[in-house]
Amino acid sequence: MFVLVEMVDTVRIPPWQFERKLNDSIAEELNKKLANKVVYNVGLCICLFDITKLEDAYVFPGDGASHTKVHFRYVVFHPFLDEILIGKIKGCSPEGVHVSLGFFEDILIPPESLQQPAKFDEAEQVWVWEYETEEGAHDLYMDTGEEIRFRVVDESFVDTSPTGPSSAEATSSSEELPKKEAPYTLMGSISEPGLGLLSWWTSS
Repeated sequence: MFVLVEMVDTVRIPPWQFERKLNDSIAEELNKKLANKVVYNVGLCICLFDITKLEDAYVFPGDGASHTKVHFRYVVFHPFLDEILIGKIKGCSPEGVHVSLGFFEDILIPPESLQQPAKFDEAEQVWVWEYETEEGAHDLYMDTGEEIRFRVVDESFVDTSPTGPSSAEATSSSEELPKKEAPYTLMGSISEPGLGLLSWWTSS
């Protein structure tokens, strides 16, 4: 689920931090810049693990701050494909079951990846597994807040870097703002035995 990623960045330390230890100042600046941010094709940055190398620091004309090239390792949330995770159902919609891990919420289990046969209850706004038994179908509801075990089957990164408006966007009204996309999304599946709500597989 979590991996260590080697990174390199140039860190600017303002003059009023010169009295502090350089490593402490750099660690603080790196966490300000990266913590809880998604790096494209890398994952969700959690926290600094360690600093492996500091190169020479420079002070540029007109700027009293120091600029240091830093080699470091960062803890990143980036589960591998086919990894099994446990989260909580954040909600359901016709698009599928939305899952949260607490610190990361852009997880979707689409309808075709649910235990089958499944149906969406419009009135309750919840997905239902129509579990077949000898006595007939038994509805198992995927309620909000329930713990769910799922397999990671796909991931999607979206480059959300700011860009200038195109000519078409410039002529459109301000009310037609494009939908904000999540920079990092996981797709899950529960379409196999043992996956789904933990309560389904707990012996009484």
